[in-house]
Amino acid sequence: MKYKALHFLLAISFFQIFAQQDATSSKIIEEALIQKEQLTKTSLVKNVAFKNVGPSVMSGRVADLAVNPDNPIEFYVGYASGGVWYTNNNGATFSPILDTSNTQNVGDIAVDWKSKTIWVGTGENNSSRSNYAGIGILKSTDHGKTWHNMGLKDSHHIGRILVNPNNPDEVVVGVTGHLYSPSKERGIYRTKDGGKTWKQTLFVNNMSGIIDVQCDPDNFNVMFASSWTKDRKAWNFDGSGKNSAIYKSTDAGNTWTKVSTKKSGFPTGKGVGRIGLAVFNENIIYALHDSQFRRAPEAKDEEEQGLTKEDFKTMSVEDFLKLEDKKLNGFLKTNGFQEKYRAENVKQMVRSGNVKPVDLAKYLEDANSMLFDTPVIGAEVYKSEDGGVTWKKTHSDYIDDLYYSYGYYFGEIRVDPQDEKGIYILGVPILKSKDGGQTFSSISRENVHPDHQALWVNPKRSGHLIDGNDGGLNMSYDDGETWEKLNVNAVGQFYAINVDNAKPYNIYGGLQDNGVWFGANNAKDDKSWHQSGHYPWRSIMGGDGMQIQIDSRDNNIVYTGYQFGNYYRLNLKTKEQTYIQPKHELGENPYRFNWQTPILLSPHNQDILYLGGNKLMRSMNQGIDWDAISSDLTNGGEKGNVAYGTITTISESPFQFGLIYTGSDDGLVQVTNNAGGSWEVISNTFPKDLWVSRVIASQHKKERVYVTLNGYRWDHFKVYAYVSDDYGKTWKDISSNIPASPVNVIREDPANENVLYLGTDNGAYVSFNQGQGWEAFGKGLPNVAVHDMVVQPEAKDLILGTHGRSIYKTDIAPLQLMSDSIQSKAVTLFKLKNIRYSSNWGNTWSKWFEASVPKLDIAFYSNTSEEKTIEIFSEKGTLLNQIKVKADEGFNYTNYDLTLTEEGRKTLLKEDSDLEIKKAKNDKYYMPKGAYYIQIDSEKQDLTVN
Repeated sequence: MKYKALHFLLAISFFQIFAQQDATSSKIIEEALIQKEQLTKTSLVKNVAFKNVGPSVMSGRVADLAVNPDNPIEFYVGYASGGVWYTNNNGATFSPILDTSNTQNVGDIAVDWKSKTIWVGTGENNSSRSNYAGIGILKSTDHGKTWHNMGLKDSHHIGRILVNPNNPDEVVVGVTGHLYSPSKERGIYRTKDGGKTWKQTLFVNNMSGIIDVQCDPDNFNVMFASSWTKDRKAWNFDGSGKNSAIYKSTDAGNTWTKVSTKKSGFPTGKGVGRIGLAVFNENIIYALHDSQFRRAPEAKDEEEQGLTKEDFKTMSVEDFLKLEDKKLNGFLKTNGFQEKYRAENVKQMVRSGNVKPVDLAKYLEDANSMLFDTPVIGAEVYKSEDGGVTWKKTHSDYIDDLYYSYGYYFGEIRVDPQDEKGIYILGVPILKSKDGGQTFSSISRENVHPDHQALWVNPKRSGHLIDGNDGGLNMSYDDGETWEKLNVNAVGQFYAINVDNAKPYNIYGGLQDNGVWFGANNAKDDKSWHQSGHYPWRSIMGGDGMQIQIDSRDNNIVYTGYQFGNYYRLNLKTKEQTYIQPKHELGENPYRFNWQTPILLSPHNQDILYLGGNKLMRSMNQGIDWDAISSDLTNGGEKGNVAYGTITTISESPFQFGLIYTGSDDGLVQVTNNAGGSWEVISNTFPKDLWVSRVIASQHKKERVYVTLNGYRWDHFKVYAYVSDDYGKTWKDISSNIPASPVNVIREDPANENVLYLGTDNGAYVSFNQGQGWEAFGKGLPNVAVHDMVVQPEAKDLILGTHGRSIYKTDIAPLQLMSDSIQSKAVTLFKLKNIRYSSNWGNTWSKWFEASVPKLDIAFYSNTSEEKTIEIFSEKGTLLNQIKVKADEGFNYTNYDLTLTEEGRKTLLKEDSDLEIKKAKNDKYYMPKGAYYIQIDSEKQDLTVN
């Protein structure tokens, strides 16, 4: 057996205690990529084919565009975690060209259109919650058939690539660097030999990378670059610093001079945030700055504004009790306080000392409100008319409602190459100015996603724009007055998926910034829906779509929501929505809800719903009423501007009501066996501070539980997967031979307890021996982050929710039968599905269409790699056809089109003279109705055509 040579790992290092996790070295990552390639080539499941089932209409986040200026119907689009796609028909269709590489994570793309050389800087540069690290800079000279890693392997995130139009071997790269840890491979890198060697020509420090580099369109020697100081942690994000600045080069990036000095007029100091650049010529440069400096306080008109949250932070008890009841009730109702909190009883609570005025402010301060309440200057545009020596703000007022508190997520600016005063700034929404930034107007429209990440402005035709946003691609020919949507690529960034028991069953999924959708698993994701106007997938929730639970008694009852625990109970039939987020009591600290707050319907009673904040909440009546059935199940949180110290995963044993496990973002796994009456920490032997990505109570053994940990938020990419057979008292490491990559999900197979499925930031795996060894999936599945997995037990389908390439599924019926006996036998032929006969086989109603051709899927397992002969027999044993296939060790799949040879037809007619087997229009004979069998070696399976 294949696994005899595998050493079952009980990693001693897993018992060590860490204060924090070190970033994984580029050497280890490179070794892991080689290991993944080798595992995929030798995998027992390398022939298990995954089918992408969409959806595509909502698309996913675009990172960059590269458009042929001489032929703008030809262009490339890079998706943040969905690879690079190519079109030469103006976006009517696209083909993926990065699938042969080791990653789908894209920061920037650049193309030398003369030589057709493509450069891809891997690792998105936006620094948000799901920005995946790259593997350096890739280069292709054969249109993406092959990719070569040209270095900068520890860069993680690349901001910009510039290629000298007069010398394609001369390339300048702005490296953003690590997202969650200090790193030295940041700054400006330059090559003059096509990437064989690189020279670091600008290094600011190990916390400051280069987010943008732009050159004079007519002079590659003149360049401007922007550095960005940032510090992201799981609990906090500082997106500004004194080393954020603008630099200039006059020798094609070989040397650099800081031009955003104190006397230049451009902001300096700790409040300088992300800077985007646009160069019209060597003298005229625009900069879009995300200013984190505080705004000057504004005078407040109390009559117009009424009470605000800020008022209560400094209000005395005496002043609070003097407030008019009408005024206080207005504040309480407007801000969504529970009905029991009205002026009279709240004042009584303050009089008794149980509540303080500041508690009214705290009551409203969850992670979402804290994010948007930050009073910073935000977006501002500066212009230089003397080559960067001096800078002046183009506008006198604030550019509000563009960045909110997400300035770090945008930062792109463009100037029309034909109009010095025509500029575009990207945020929420996209704004244009025709007077050099003095005034702006929105060019977002009803069919354009509001979060804008990339923009191409045609240098030869004003008004022709291609916009890349969180919802894919849009194109305009009238300067943004109207837009066409170009979303034909399945590049959705799913956080979570689930399925129901309908026939055909539906798949549900929550996506990054694209809400929650559901659709039939067999729905066609093509353009045929344009005829009816009804896309086969349906949107049921906005925002950043999160987890989904479906009532098994009635799949019209769905629980889902958006970021920070904002959940609803939906009735899809009546379209009723009920908001169900649990609320803390006045005077208590607000609950902390993770960006991806977990929910779970109890397997014992579908009226019982669990929801994880920092405490575990339980509702016995479908989310109407809530009780906290725990104290804080985290380490208590950290001071910062990101919700932290939160529950990330919940699982209840199907064997016992109230046997519940939780995992937190700060590394705690806890269990209760009495429905929350008492809790026990069972993660003391795990590495500390890691995100608990999954805890799964076994459906095969009551005492068994699985846990996976994820070090992504430390730039720590080691694999952590464990199993316990004693409720978490002791643990076994089952990471085994999985190449280094953070683990997002683990699932048990519902039919075979030995079979496990696991998803990482770089693909999916299956184990046939409870984690002693793992096989890599690969066929049809690119190297993309797999965020979630679910098995539809009746259909025997495994569904993968990827963060960048939408949803995949595959038939796992043969995998569920895996056993020692199958591995020891030369061949195992799996059960065949019966086929319904059709007289249309081989025929077509019009000569302009292809003939209808049947297909029988034949699956078998071989314990050697050799040629096999598949034979098709009549019920009486007459050979009707045969197929020769090259079998690999492991699972094999081939298709049989149900044709008969001429000899097979004659013999079959001899067996039954009443049969009529006519030649079809495609010149082939097909099986008539009847009983048959298929054989490989001595293995047989019956087949019925009825």
